[in-house]
Amino acid sequence: MISTGSIQRIQRIDLRGADRATVDYRAAVPRADFDVEAAVPAVHAICEDVRTRGLEAIRELSERFDGVAVDDIRVAPEALRSALERLDPDIRAGLEESIRRLRATCANELERDAVTDLGPGARVTHRKVPVGRVGLYVPGGLAPLVSSVLMNVVPAQTAGVESIALASPPQKEFGGSVHPTILAACALLGVDEVYAVGGAQAIAMFAYGTGPCAKVDLVTGPGNIYTVTAKRILKGLVGIDSEAGPTEIAVLADDSADPAYVAADLISQAEHDPLAASVLVTPSEALAAAVETALEEQVAATKHVERIRTSLSGPQSGIVLVDDLEQGLEVVNAYAAEHLEIQTEDAAGWAARVRNAGAIFVGPYAPVSLGDYCAGSNHVLPTGGCACHSSGLSVRAFTKSVHVVDYSREALAAVAGHVVTLAEAEDLPGHGAAVKVRSAGEPAE
Repeated sequence: MISTGSIQRIQRIDLRGADRATVDYRAAVPRADFDVEAAVPAVHAICEDVRTRGLEAIRELSERFDGVAVDDIRVAPEALRSALERLDPDIRAGLEESIRRLRATCANELERDAVTDLGPGARVTHRKVPVGRVGLYVPGGLAPLVSSVLMNVVPAQTAGVESIALASPPQKEFGGSVHPTILAACALLGVDEVYAVGGAQAIAMFAYGTGPCAKVDLVTGPGNIYTVTAKRILKGLVGIDSEAGPTEIAVLADDSADPAYVAADLISQAEHDPLAASVLVTPSEALAAAVETALEEQVAATKHVERIRTSLSGPQSGIVLVDDLEQGLEVVNAYAAEHLEIQTEDAAGWAARVRNAGAIFVGPYAPVSLGDYCAGSNHVLPTGGCACHSSGLSVRAFTKSVHVVDYSREALAAVAGHVVTLAEAEDLPGHGAAVKVRSAGEPAE
């Protein structure tokens, strides 16, 4: 049962007493309307415009959507160096620590080649190969997400990607260039190919290879609905990481949780976007009431009050009341949140039982904000329930697997009869003949 209260209050969703055998928890906890299919016609037109008219189309689209005329879409190297020189020392220190921690976790994610010997002279190697060239997208609309530079670049570099291009929307405030903090982060990481191009046209530029930007093999990074839709349309022509929608947080909490902590964490994600989802799942009505009170107090003191209130009072956010933590676990596993916090007694024990989440934050001192910047984890994560089948961005996203088959004449002969038999079973005699011809002129048995 849903009760809405006033328009500025977060809704309550009461699942207590529900028939756990039949209730659809994923449907019971609503999400924001993020209809990629509805955006397809408009985004398809943008992509086709870039494909057919190239750089001229990108310039016109930048003027239309970003309100700036950009003559040279590639940011000059000296602008990158200058941005780093002017960067606030405290911001630089924060970026450097974030990079250090993320490099450490990424280094541990690197997969080694797996060699399997199946007999004398019969070897198969599972080789990990980095993608040749990637295009990284960094949003710059409601907020210049400098942290997304790190989250994209560091795993790509760790994987061994040799060619990295980055695009971010041109900023009217900065003369049509990319936000200077984003430029500084690029310089800090040694990325010198940066384009002042935003939205769907940036994804199309990467996919087709437009103007000074050569075609890439893979596009990664979060974005708005137009960026996500462009990824869907161009997937196949270019690889993509995911179709990430508005950010979301779920908090599984009991009476041991501090309502001020929970409220602050719900607000932290609501701050991103009016469509952001903030969900508390708890068996404690007392905690629910205390969090509602804390939200009212804390939201009033925030900078982006209207954006946050819109998010928290929207249909995608809510406080979900459950009978107990067991039911709460069922709810959060069904919801499959991008970010899931566990603020309960024995938080590590409950976290170990979570199957579906982009990232799990354990206990009162691991807020999502930590993961956004300095935890060493990656914040580019699956949204919209996709955590039930997809993973967040990592080194693995920037590598591909290749099987290397190395057999001697004797090793082939040992299995030749099986190959010929199976080829004939599929009515593909040419497959069997390719083995027979290597058997010294003798038919393989």
